This record gives sequence, C-alpha cells and structure tokens, in this order.
Amino acid sequence: MKEIRLKMQEIKSYKPVNILKLIVFSLIGISMFFIPVELMGKKTIPLDHMVNIIKDYFPTFTTFYIFAIVIAGGLLPFIKKTYNKDKITFTFSILKFLGIFVAIMAVFNIGPQSIMKPSIIPFLYHKLTVPVGLVVPIGAMFLSFLIGYGLLEFIGVLMQPVMRPIFKTPGKSAIDAVASFVGSYSLALLITNRVYKEGKYSAKEAFIIATGFSTVSASFMIIVAKTLGLMDMWNMYFWSTLVITFITTAIIIRIGPTSKIKDEYYNGICKKEEEIKSDRLKHAIQEGMEVAENAPRLLSCIKSNLIDGVMMTTGILPTILSVGLIGLVLAEYTPIFDVLGYVLYPVTYLLSLLGIESPVLVAKACTLSLVEMFLPATLIGESLNLLTRYVVGVISISSILFFSASIPCMLSTDIPFKIKDMVIIWFERVVIALVLATLFGMLIF
Repeated sequence: MKEIRLKMQEIKSYKPVNILKLIVFSLIGISMFFIPVELMGKKTIPLDHMVNIIKDYFPTFTTFYIFAIVIAGGLLPFIKKTYNKDKITFTFSILKFLGIFVAIMAVFNIGPQSIMKPSIIPFLYHKLTVPVGLVVPIGAMFLSFLIGYGLLEFIGVLMQPVMRPIFKTPGKSAIDAVASFVGSYSLALLITNRVYKEGKYSAKEAFIIATGFSTVSASFMIIVAKTLGLMDMWNMYFWSTLVITFITTAIIIRIGPTSKIKDEYYNGICKKEEEIKSDRLKHAIQEGMEVAENAPRLLSCIKSNLIDGVMMTTGILPTILSVGLIGLVLAEYTPIFDVLGYVLYPVTYLLSLLGIESPVLVAKACTLSLVEMFLPATLIGESLNLLTRYVVGVISISSILFFSASIPCMLSTDIPFKIKDMVIIWFERVVIALVLATLFGMLIF
C-alpha cells in the first residue's frame, strides 16, 4: 500500500493536462480498435463501422479515390527516380506499375474474361484493395491515440522482464512488437533499423525483431477477419493471434537459421540497454509521461499519421493488385501452389484429425501466404468451418514474411538479411503456427 501511495504522489507531481493526455487518449485509441459496438444491427469495432459507412454511402468516391491512390503509387518510384536503386526495388517498382493496369481493368470492367471473373480482379479490387485503402489511413489517424501519447513507452518498460528471457531481445523491442500490431510492420522496421544503426540492437536482435514481430497491423487484420467472417469474434481473434505469433517467435529464435545469426553490432558500436531492476512502474510512468509532455498537438499528430497512412497505401495497394493477381491466377489456372501445398499437407492432414476441413486446400492457402498475406483468406473465404477459417486467419498474420511487401521492406534496411533464410523461417513459422492455432481453436470452438 505504501508503494502505491508513493506512485500516486509521483503521478500528482505531473501536469494534469499530461496525465489526461496519457489516460484519455490511450482509452480513445483502445476503444477504437478493441471495443466492439453495435450499429445498424452489426456489432464490430468503431474503426470497422467507419470504413463500412464510407464504403456503403460513397461507393463512387471510394472507387475512384482508391483508383487515384493506385495510379500515384504505381508512378511515384519513376517520378522520384528511385525505381533503379537496386534489383529488389526495380522489381517491385515494375510490379507497382503493373498494378495500375489491374486497377484500370477493375474500375472500367475491361479485360480477358478469365481474369475478370468475380473471384479474381473484381474481388481483388472491391473486396480487398478498397477496404485496405480506407482502413489504413483512417486507422492511422486513430493510431495517434495509441502510439503518440505515452502508452507504447509505458508498455515497453513494463515488458522488459519478458523480452530478454523469452525473446532474447532488449526490453525496448516490446515497442517494436506493439508498434507492428497497432501500427504497421513498416513503422516497426523503421524503428528497428534506426535502433540497430544506433548500436542499441545487435544484428541478431534486429533480425529476431524484424522476422519475429514485424507483422501487419490491426488495420490489416480487420480485412482478413472480414474476409473470413471472423469479425463477430474480433477480440478473441486479435489477441490470440498476437499470442500465437509471439509464441511462434519464441520457438523460432532457438532453431536455425535464426539461432545462427551473428551477435554483431553495426559499425562495431554497442550501446546496450540499461536494465531496470527496481521501481519498474515508476520508470514506466515516467517514460509515458515524458512522451505525453513532449507530444505534438493532437491535430498535428493526426495529420502526420494520416499523411503517413495515405503514403503507405500508395506503396501497398498497387502491389496488392499486381502480386495478388499473379498469385490468384497461378492458384486458379496452374498446379504450382497445389504442388507446393503438398509440402505442408502432412501437417494439415494430421490437423484434419482435430477438426480442420479440406487439408489440401488449407495447405495450398498457407503456401499462398508467402506471396501475399491476404491470399490465404481470399482462397478460403467463408466456405469452411469456423475452426479452419480461424486457423487460416492466424496463419495470414503470424507467418509475417511475404514477398509483396514485408520481405522487400526488410531487404531495404541495413540489417543483414538473406532471402533463403527468410523463406526457411516463413516455413517454420507456418508449421508451428498451424499447430498452435489448431490447438487453441479446439479449446474455443
């Protein structure tokens, strides 16, 4: 009781306005992302309601707004002349440019019948690209409340005792982990790369953080959940996916190739984190209050995050269309993913004994996650039982590594990555997450 009274006295020493910022803004952010409300007969989180209202009441504006974003994203690498930075950048610049033509076919309903069928281009554009193009910038605005006023730093300090023994990373890496789930993998990778170059992460620590925590955000998870018909159980899906993703990471870091990454520092500079061994809550409050005190005005923060969200959509929407189209065409008209799916089939077959439906189709869907994280959900839809849809939804997020976005982002950092290692880690993550998600799902459904 004495310790609690001391903490309350310390809190009282801060300016009331900053205390309100930390508490009230954090609660607003939490309510927007995690507290379902019923509106017009539908119960879901407020962010999803906002996206649905815009999409349903302004369909023409939405269609052409997304069209403009795709065109901008496809042209920007060539306008900025960044397309030939390296081979990876060049390849994805071409894919972004091709995304413009996919958008033209979708908006004006022109193109070969084989790819204009409802399950391919119309689905990619209207059911996937449009919701993503809306939820990312709108979600980015409300992320201001979660990541701009101290909540993230407060959690980071409290998580120090967990990160080192379980994940072999510094306590501040909890901020990267949370930033991915409530922000974006691009934001988290930016943080990771910056901290690595400052000598506060070793190469191994940065590698673990990037490949183990830098998954897509809650905004993207909403699209996966909607596609698989999981929004009625959103909170259970979100939090269990977070836990399964992190348990998978805790296992992965103890086996190759992750365990074999050298523990070296960028340019030989090492600035290890000071470990807090006492008064943890006091330090957590201090960290949170310092951020709240120095945070920009709310409107400025919202504007900055909105711009970042829009710019992020210009980077991801064209590749979702082009890479997604390639993936769906290969899945629909070639046996490539059927063949690759048989690598995972022994696992999905064993799990079918526990209630997973269509093990061949699930194996194929999981294989598609290496191409683009949305594709497993698009292949499965709402056709299979709840347990199977839930497992596929978890895999879409917890696999983390996919060629349409996260892998190129990682390769653009200064952290030493190899594509071969990332493909192996993707496979390991899928297998482990398949088992964990199935076992967890069996307890719930």
